[in-house]
Amino acid sequence: STHRRVNTNAWGCSLKPQELLMYRVGVIGCRGIGVRHAAGIAMFNDPDRAAVVAACDLVTDEIDAFKGEFPDTEITGYTDHRQMLEKENLDIVTVATSDHAHTALVVDAAEAGAKGIFCEKPLATTVEDAAAMVAACERHGVVISVDHTRRWTPIWRHGKELVDAGEIGQVQYVIGALRGPRAMLYRNGTHCIDSTCWFAGGRPVWVTGDLEEGYDDYTEYAGDGGHVPATEPGANAYIKFDNGVGGFYVGGSKKTPEPKFGTEVVGSSGRLIIDSNESATLYRGTEAEVIPAPEWPVSGIEAGVQDLVQILEQGGTESISTGRDGQAVVEVIAAILASHQAGHAPIQIPQAR
Repeated sequence: STHRRVNTNAWGCSLKPQELLMYRVGVIGCRGIGVRHAAGIAMFNDPDRAAVVAACDLVTDEIDAFKGEFPDTEITGYTDHRQMLEKENLDIVTVATSDHAHTALVVDAAEAGAKGIFCEKPLATTVEDAAAMVAACERHGVVISVDHTRRWTPIWRHGKELVDAGEIGQVQYVIGALRGPRAMLYRNGTHCIDSTCWFAGGRPVWVTGDLEEGYDDYTEYAGDGGHVPATEPGANAYIKFDNGVGGFYVGGSKKTPEPKFGTEVVGSSGRLIIDSNESATLYRGTEAEVIPAPEWPVSGIEAGVQDLVQILEQGGTESISTGRDGQAVVEVIAAILASHQAGHAPIQIPQAR
């Protein structure tokens, strides 16, 4: 049975007529990122509000290690996600499995009655899988949030607010750059492509792409869930949006120094450069202003998980990082592969099937 409590003040008077529901949370995938999903819930410090009650992993040692991270929380372990969904009456399910292993977990959670799902990025590794996940969530009224983490990172969110407020005029083009030995198109490129789409503010309609040297035969995802960089290509791409904005994704070599991720948004009267999580630089003409990151009590992945709880509490229907946003990134990645095969020709989105 789902635990309920009434929110009262110090004198025991009810503050709100409605009762507050404790959200029962289950985590699928118990390694590092799954631990961070659970940490987001734990950081509320309010088990009457939300609590991780179940965790699922194919490896029992991983479940035990996960439980060890949260010694004060009673967590039931499972090696079969369907069994967990059947028994635990979960309100929220988080998914932190390998990149290509999200689809059945999300669809099953939506069909089992979850109200919210927090899914790791990339949403999926094929366009068909991404579409099936989004359709299942929409069919069952589930709020799905995709962990493109910059959307919950203070300087990136603040930068987006500045652009939306017209601080650089009308956006003309966006350059997203990813370098370093892990400039893998799916695993990390997904973040950079998402922020390019986010700042462009439109829907991608066609793409031209060029894969890193040595990947001419790479026609579909052949990664290992994000571990070995050589299993995925780097890529460069040009993305055209329905609002006329152009997007450049520059991630075409893993033979590059130090991991770095940056975005430059160029407008009609200025530009914004974000190349760290600490600060951004806003240019108006030749004047440069360094914008420090706002301070948030919780940011990044943990903030994304907390945001989903807050959306459900407020009766919201959409995250700042929706399933359709995640699906658009998967479509761009698929189009990059298709364009490379087609001699770098433009590929329409959605692709003709």
